[in-house]
This record gives sequence, structure tokens and C-alpha cells, in this order.
Amino acid sequence: MDPLAGLISGPRAAGAFVLRSIMEPPWSLQIDDHAPLSLVAMGRGEAWILPHTGEPVQLTEGDVAIVRGPGRYVVADHPDTPPHVIINPDQSCTTLRGEPLAEAMDLGVRTWGNSADGRTVMLTGTYQTPGEISMRLLTALPELVVQRRADWDSRLVTLMHDEVVRDEPGQEAVLDRLLDLLLIAVLRAWFARPAAEAPSWVRAQSDPVVGKAMRILQNNPSRQWTVESLAAETGLSRAALARRFTDLVGEPPMTFLAGWRLSLAADLLREPDATVASVAQRVGYGSGFALSAAFKRVRGVSPKEHREMAGSR
Repeated sequence: MDPLAGLISGPRAAGAFVLRSIMEPPWSLQIDDHAPLSLVAMGRGEAWILPHTGEPVQLTEGDVAIVRGPGRYVVADHPDTPPHVIINPDQSCTTLRGEPLAEAMDLGVRTWGNSADGRTVMLTGTYQTPGEISMRLLTALPELVVQRRADWDSRLVTLMHDEVVRDEPGQEAVLDRLLDLLLIAVLRAWFARPAAEAPSWVRAQSDPVVGKAMRILQNNPSRQWTVESLAAETGLSRAALARRFTDLVGEPPMTFLAGWRLSLAADLLREPDATVASVAQRVGYGSGFALSAAFKRVRGVSPKEHREMAGSR
């Protein structure tokens, strides 16, 4: 498993909020949904994103923006247009006074806006719970990532716009997977830029030894690894591997593995039939008690509390 494929692990997007918006100026939407990550893909026209911090950025047809939450941001026809619609944590839309707008602005299947013939068409895909997105990714990304249409070759934006308005059995699952694909494709293109400040664990994947070691750990988290057994898989000595891994990844192999195991556990615990004991076995802990202790120490909540919080969203 490479690092980008591993960014969205376990359940991945599950019932993600995906909506097409058709807007005619003037318009301005204040996004206050507290979501950990959202994508905005432009199908037609242009829009401005005003992040919680930083300067406004213009998007045009074919551009994709990734917005890291949970801070508030604004999407508008112009940076000076004041917000008149608020998107709330439950994805409901209201006026600034709290009056509901969903029915008044309903334009059909997963489509919403102020004009069916509006000059701007954009698609928003929102990961609604932190468990759907690797914390390693969230901490590596800036608040706003913009991938310009001219800088990559992908048909996913067009495909997403085509699929979002279809009303067929299983369509939510189709949109979830397309959203995952679009996210990974944008990140792959963005991290590949010469000027990209890719995190160390992404750059380390290109190293023939450390990259191999990372993939071995990610693909086999349940094995009882030691630095010595991992070194035997890579052909280096224990000391040489530990030094090289730490230099390139920024943390020792077993620390990397511990973080990976807990990230996987956090996702797996959201599965309806999972137990703490079964998840512990799948991610390499000797017992449910051992996993619970590590989970509480690192994340501040027990696995049971984590599951309850995820289920309440």
C-alpha cells in the first residue's frame, strides 16, 4: 500500500455529502460545517474561495480545491460579496437569520442553487467525520490546496459532475468511491509538483529501502515486527535501517508502525460488527486491553468513546 492509497483507509468515505451547486451572481456561501476535509470541483464558470486564514483564491473551470477543516471558509462569486447563506454542521443551509433554504433552492437530484441556468456550476464533496480521513494526511496538508486544470490530465472532475445527478441504486457508494479517487488523484498531482512541500513520509516512499520498509509495515500491521525482523526484509542491518528510516521519515520504524496501527484501528472501529478485540488482532495488538490503553493514551478517548462519537455524527 503506497502512502496516498493508505491516506483513506478502512471505511473511507461513507455516505459522504456530495452536492452540485448552480449559482448566478451575486452569491456567497459561508461554510461552517466543521468538516475535516472538503473538495470543490469547478464544472463551469468561476468562484472564489476565502479560507479561514490566508488570501482569497480564484477557481475556474476544471480546477479542484481541497479545503482542510474544521475552520470556517467562504465560497463566493467575488471576494467582496458578503455571505447570505450558511452551511451548517448537519449540512443544512439557512439564511444568516437561521431561516431554512433547502426547499427554496432545491434544483433536483443532489443539485441546489439560486438559478437553474446559473453561470457557475461547482461540485462539493465533504468527508463528514475525521475517521474517514487519515490524521497523517490532515496534519500534512495546508488549509487550502488548489490543483489547476492546466497542471494535470484527469477526467474525474467531469465524471463526478456526470454521476452526481444520477438517481440509481447504489449511487451513494459510487459517489463515495469517486470522491476518494478524485482526492487521491489531486494529492498525487499536487505532491508531484517540483515546488511541492510534500511531507517526509511521502518523499521517503521513493527511497528503494525505506519505501519498501514502509509498504511492508503498512501491508502487514498484524505481524509482531521488530526493527531486526524488518531489516531482514529489506537487506540492511538493523542499525543502518533504523538510521536511514528515521532520517527520511522523521521518526523510527516502530514509532511509524504504532501510528499506522492506531490510524487503522480508528477506522476499523467504525465498522458495525467490529469489536475492540477483533480490531486489536487485525492491527497487531496482543489484546483488546492493550489496544484500548494505547488508543486512550494517544487519542485521549477509549475505543468505545471513539466509536460512539463517530456514530453520533
